[in-house]
Amino acid sequence: MIDDKAEDPDHGVELLWQEREQEPRRGLSLGRIVRAAIELADAEGLEGLSMRKVAERLGFTTMSLYRHVPGRDQLVDLMLDAVREEAHPSVGTEDGWRARLESCARSEWELRTRHPWMAEVRGSRHLPGPNGVASYERMLSAVTGSGLPPAQVIAAVNLVGRFVDAEAQTLVETARQERQSGVSEQEWWGARDTLYQRLDRYPTLTALWEAGGYDEPETPFEFGLARVLDGIAMLIARNRDETRDETCLMCGKPVKRPISGRPRLYCSRACQQRAYRKRLDR
Repeated sequence: MIDDKAEDPDHGVELLWQEREQEPRRGLSLGRIVRAAIELADAEGLEGLSMRKVAERLGFTTMSLYRHVPGRDQLVDLMLDAVREEAHPSVGTEDGWRARLESCARSEWELRTRHPWMAEVRGSRHLPGPNGVASYERMLSAVTGSGLPPAQVIAAVNLVGRFVDAEAQTLVETARQERQSGVSEQEWWGARDTLYQRLDRYPTLTALWEAGGYDEPETPFEFGLARVLDGIAMLIARNRDETRDETCLMCGKPVKRPISGRPRLYCSRACQQRAYRKRLDR
C-alpha cells in the first residue's frame, strides 16, 4: 500500500483546492507531474496513463511521485481541473441565457477535442477542483433568471454536460482505434466497398443516399447541441405560459394563478359582484 491518503476523499479535496506554491526551478513538483500526465494522456489516452509512465517522462522514480500525489485517481482529478484553466475568460458572458449556455458548452467541447481523454473519466465520485466548479458555476448562472425553477436550472445544465460528454465519446473511440490500427477513420470506411455494394436492397437508405443526404452531413455536435437548446427553450416558454397571470374579466387587472384549484376569473370580490349584477341586468 503506497499511501492511505489515496483512499481519503477529504485529502483529495485539500490537494485540489490548496494554494499553489511557486514551482522550484529544478526538481519535481505537483505542477510538473500534472502537466506531464496531461501530455501523456493526450498522446495515449487515459488507458495509457500510469504513475510509472509519468515518472519516466519526468526522469524520476515512481515512488518520488507519491510524495506529491497519493495515486492515479487523484492525479486524474488534478488533470481535469488543470485543463479547465484553458477556458477563455469571456466564456458565458454573452447576452441571453441561450447564447451564454451555448458558449459554455462549446468551451467544454473544445477542451475535449484537445484532450479527448476527459470523456474517458468514469464514475460519479471524481472530485471537482476550483476550475471545475467555476465552469459549472458559469453554466448555472447562464440559465438562472431564464424563468426555470431552481431544480430545472440544475437539470438543464446537467443535460447539456451529459450531451457534450456523450458526443466526446466518439472522439475517444476514434482516437483509440486509430492508435491501435494505424489507419484513420476516413481511410477505414473508405475501403468498405464490399459493404456498400450490398446496401442497394434498403430503399430508404438508398433514397437518402441518392438525394445527397450523406454528401454534406450535419455535424453531430452542432446538430445535437442546437436540438438540446431548443428543448430547453421550449421548457422555458412552457413555464412562462403556465405562470403568466391572467387578467380580470371585469377590469382587466392581473389575476394571479392559484397554486391549486380552478383559475380565478376576477381580481377581487368587488369585480366578481359587479359581473354578477351585470348578468342580472341583461
